[in-house]
Amino acid sequence: MSGRQSSSQYIDAILQQTPNGVLLVDTDTLIRFVNPAFLDMFHCRGEELLGEAAADYVHSECFERAIAEGGHLTVTESVPDHGVSFRAGIFPIENGELYCGIFIDISEEEKAKQHYRALRAETLERAQEVISRQMKTAQEIARLLGETTAETKTLLVKLMKLFEEEE
Repeated sequence: MSGRQSSSQYIDAILQQTPNGVLLVDTDTLIRFVNPAFLDMFHCRGEELLGEAAADYVHSECFERAIAEGGHLTVTESVPDHGVSFRAGIFPIENGELYCGIFIDISEEEKAKQHYRALRAETLERAQEVISRQMKTAQEIARLLGETTAETKTLLVKLMKLFEEEE
């Protein structure tokens, strides 16, 4: 028995210390277990979640979908109200009596992606502005060059006529 007790203690220590949120729900999607990382991730500190509907805290119907499909489900979702984005793997345990969801916080990754998209859009916008300014400058140079060329031609034609008259 002591070997089993040790395994149980190890599992409990892992569940308490993992940076990933762990949630166990029954087939009615009522919460049966929650670890500290889940509470932190979904800003539920101090709340009593046991017996509550998982969707109220996950802000997703992912457990309902997993149960309806009768198996495993992987989802990536965001909860803007809580400023969290997560990737979750949901799977049945205890012969389908319970479903476990392991939630990985990908908020920083999503923020980095949004920052990259914004930076890319800003860069494209600036590139378009530079192209537009370059085109305007090139058109202005061409106009001025055309004017001075016409003036030069007029002057040279007058000079040529002047030299022709002198002969």
